[in-house]
Amino acid sequence: MRRVVITGAGAINALGQSAAATMEAMREGKCGIGPLEFRDVERLSIQIGGQVKGFEAEGIFNRQQMTLYDRFTQFTLCAAQEAVAQSELEFTGSLSARSGVVLGTAGGGVSTWDDNYRSVYEDGKNRVHPFVVPKLMNNAACSHVSMQHNLKGPSFTVSTACASSNHAMSQAFSMIRTGMADVMITGGSESMLCFGGVKAWEGLRVMSKDACRPFSANRNGMVQGEGAGIFVFEDMEHAKARGAEILCEVAGFAMSSDAADIVMPSKQGAARAISGALIDAGIDRSEVGYINAHGTGTAANDKTECAAVADVFGPHADDLMISSTKSMHGHLIGGTGAVELLACIMAVRDGTIAPTIGYEEADPECALDVVPNVAREKSVDVALSNAFAFGGLNAVLALRKFN
Repeated sequence: MRRVVITGAGAINALGQSAAATMEAMREGKCGIGPLEFRDVERLSIQIGGQVKGFEAEGIFNRQQMTLYDRFTQFTLCAAQEAVAQSELEFTGSLSARSGVVLGTAGGGVSTWDDNYRSVYEDGKNRVHPFVVPKLMNNAACSHVSMQHNLKGPSFTVSTACASSNHAMSQAFSMIRTGMADVMITGGSESMLCFGGVKAWEGLRVMSKDACRPFSANRNGMVQGEGAGIFVFEDMEHAKARGAEILCEVAGFAMSSDAADIVMPSKQGAARAISGALIDAGIDRSEVGYINAHGTGTAANDKTECAAVADVFGPHADDLMISSTKSMHGHLIGGTGAVELLACIMAVRDGTIAPTIGYEEADPECALDVVPNVAREKSVDVALSNAFAFGGLNAVLALRKFN
């Protein structure tokens, strides 16, 4: 089977409006979580989030495009443009036919749903814009990326709640590895930070009113974020032949289902996905230096995830580093694994480990090296990215330093 590498990265989120800005903010341990700004926010009990501020879509897209692009699509297109530009690929001829798009999102055009429900139910209007459906559909971002970059190969959207991006990137990786495609644009995006989006999440009683503190004994819930992370996955020989800059290698992946509970996490399900990714990549557990945790900051997730890591790695669990960047950018739901992959790239490429900020008090049920509050410089050969979603759907990616 063919080897797969990453040759381009793009991002937009509460930490920055590029991949480089995001990684720099991670290095510095910055917090992008703050007061939410949108209509009727004062009616919410949760009023904080990792909101993208200062993003002027009207200055990037024309009026016609704005009628078609929900905020999650806008984020995706900006991040995809950055990733493709870094890769220096031009999708023409046979390469166009051998390249595609697989993206993850949990909610798709949530802002569009919210705006149009208001229009019909609150304002009493009987008509909506004819482009409402193509604007809000989950595959809108994927389709617009394929059109913008002339990608004529396999293209679709994955929606598996908080594991959407990792599932999407796993499928893109598999397509290149098995020869179905040469290049895939992949990752994910989400924009649920509107009144209806946050109100729905409030009902779950898993949201923090003040901060995201993964693994800390005084953690009190997750904080939502928004944004996108997009990558260019490429056949290694194709990338080397054209002299591309290679950020790292995608070594393997695994997926599992808890088959247990619609919201509560399972140690066994998470452990199967983690160990499966190591097996798929041909990596010994002793080689893993860093894990980007799902690390939501909820009581149940963090202790369950730590228990799964301890089960899989045994004594080596004490030697590896594990952190949650959700403490900085919030939980991007379907887009979270994509933005968090940047922390894994930073670990294997630069030897910089993103911290878990907001860590205040040790929890004996999370007794691992969670890289508290300050980034760490340490060479890492292999990094894992965990995503464990509502519905009991798990996806883990393994990245390896490219030499």
